[in-house]
Amino acid sequence: MKAIKPILFLRNHFWFIPALYGTVSVMLAIMTAFLDQFLHVPLFLINKSLAQSLLSTIASSLLTMTTISFSTIMVVLTTYLSQFSPRTMQDFLTDVYTQRILGIFIGGFLYSLILLLLLQNDQGDYFISPIFAVLYAMICVGFFVFFIHHVGKWIQVSNLMHHITAKTIHAVHQYYEDEQLTNRDEPWKDWESEEIKLTDPLYIQANHSGYLLVIEIEGLIAQARADDSIVKVEVSLGDYIEKGMSLLSYWGDRDKMDPKQYRKLFHLADERATIQDIDFGLTKLVEITLRALSPGINDPNTAINGIKALARILSTLASKNLHRSYYNDDYKSLRVINKQRSFSDYLYRCYYQIKHYGIEDISVVAAMIDSLALIASQNNQEIKQLIWDFSQYIQRAIHSETLLDLDRSFINSKLKKLAIQTNQFNHFKPL
Repeated sequence: MKAIKPILFLRNHFWFIPALYGTVSVMLAIMTAFLDQFLHVPLFLINKSLAQSLLSTIASSLLTMTTISFSTIMVVLTTYLSQFSPRTMQDFLTDVYTQRILGIFIGGFLYSLILLLLLQNDQGDYFISPIFAVLYAMICVGFFVFFIHHVGKWIQVSNLMHHITAKTIHAVHQYYEDEQLTNRDEPWKDWESEEIKLTDPLYIQANHSGYLLVIEIEGLIAQARADDSIVKVEVSLGDYIEKGMSLLSYWGDRDKMDPKQYRKLFHLADERATIQDIDFGLTKLVEITLRALSPGINDPNTAINGIKALARILSTLASKNLHRSYYNDDYKSLRVINKQRSFSDYLYRCYYQIKHYGIEDISVVAAMIDSLALIASQNNQEIKQLIWDFSQYIQRAIHSETLLDLDRSFINSKLKKLAIQTNQFNHFKPL
């Protein structure tokens, strides 16, 4: 988690990488101008008139490229806003390739402009620096072609969903441990959690507002061990934290404790991000799916792909130890109590809106049942039971009396497959 602050800084400051590239380009332009004093290769020397013409042409061309790139970015953002979800815009804006390409274009413009200014004051007749500007311009042309290809990929909803899914699954692996690699908490092992209820805690408040992006659990364990204390996290990832809101409860030596050491382990920002906030990644996929189901767009195939993407994330979540709320140090002493989420919460959170808006579309209902079968097929019996129970919730929402015979048969085949995957075939009842 040591790299969290640089990551958050780059996410929240779109201008940083272009500004960095621009600064480096200005420095390179000054260094290149000095080369004219010492480097004289007859083959590459250019007279002053031609040099000025080349540099002015390159500068204006790169400025045009930069303008087109900004316009293209605005088109992409408008598409995201109107057709996908407002929350997906940051995925494109924080993409490192987008920022670097803009940085290269801005840097190329500044490089040519600075060389042109320095050329005016140079008393020489022949220069080699315009050759470097030409090489820089050729590189920019290559990156411009790549940028068009890059934007073409990002504007496709399937690629966007794949990006969000991969990022969210990565967050799941980072935040949760595998179920088979950990033991569930047993009450007698964490008897301190009952003992601390007899004493009043000290509450540590946030000193500024923002969305909670990251909680450094390992850092909390280390700090609680150093203070010989027990702390309980009072907030959840993705919550908007107001200044003065309690971040955690503290049981231990109050004179020894420094609140700053705990506050710095809670990372807040003005916008949510899928670093540890798994809910945010799920929210974006749900919103894309719901937009696809809206009358204005009416794209059930995109909705089906969104449901499949949700199933991939939920299948990964189901294999993790979501029940863990107690964290011990190396000496098996309780140090941190964290809020836990159940798999049922995630399941309902992903499907309840899709169920509401898509229940009249047979293909969407079938996709939901298929996705539940996929999750069940890859996980243990406990998850299978939860999946079967949740499928009854969806099944009760289906208006079976209005289904045509072929539609009824189609949905029943999906429900039968789900019953087999969840080992509930004896309880299967066709519509």
